[in-house]
Amino acid sequence: MKIKSVVKVMNFYSLLRVDSSKKKAEKYFGYEQAVREFIDNILNNKNLILDKKMIKMNERGRELNIYIANDLGFCGSFNSNINEVLRQDKDSDKIIIGKKIIQNKSFDNVMLSMSKDEYFEGSGQINKIMFDSIKDKKYKSINLIYNHYYNVSRIERVKRQILPLEKTKNKKDEYNDDFAVEGNINSILLNIIALYLGYEIKVAVENSYASENIMRQMITKESLKKIDEIEEEKQRKERKEKQIKSLKKQLDNINKMNLNK
Repeated sequence: MKIKSVVKVMNFYSLLRVDSSKKKAEKYFGYEQAVREFIDNILNNKNLILDKKMIKMNERGRELNIYIANDLGFCGSFNSNINEVLRQDKDSDKIIIGKKIIQNKSFDNVMLSMSKDEYFEGSGQINKIMFDSIKDKKYKSINLIYNHYYNVSRIERVKRQILPLEKTKNKKDEYNDDFAVEGNINSILLNIIALYLGYEIKVAVENSYASENIMRQMITKESLKKIDEIEEEKQRKERKEKQIKSLKKQLDNINKMNLNK
């Protein structure tokens, strides 16, 4: 069956994409952790004088929620959890990544929408929104909402706050590193925080991509099982029909022999 060949190819490529996305997510996670710790050292360092108000969040502002869904079909109810939150979210500004969700134009306060393919090709628009939102103190928080891949049997929708930042160290006396700074440290810090947010989004997008391909792989595997069952049932019917035809032919031959006697 042609459809079986197509589903096999979909299943195979889904497995390849899961492995690729996991590796990319791990790579970006390493970058994100390094940048986050660097920001933490600057923000909470005793030897630097910073304008802390410059990077303070707007407590009276709204949230910026970044929703990440999928581009691929054949993923079952992958988007339903994300859609559920989106429909209830009337107040926040939104960035939506994922072709299957941006086809729906009924959501409120959407600043930017794009497919995952468009995001992979260039994320400059999102990075600019991140930088401007920090500089203008527009939001009280920035959050990622997506399906997080833990393992092949566990994929869960999460809402993760990526700004404001929390301290990465427990002891106050650990923030004593010395820095030699050329230029405006406050301006440098803004750019570093925007870089960190960019890595956070990349990690979530790659993780979500792994999740949707796991879902796709599971559904194609189940579909292949169903196709095999259908083919087996068809073969059983064909064998039965052949047996009936053979038996009928034998009976006809016996009848003819009896008539000729």
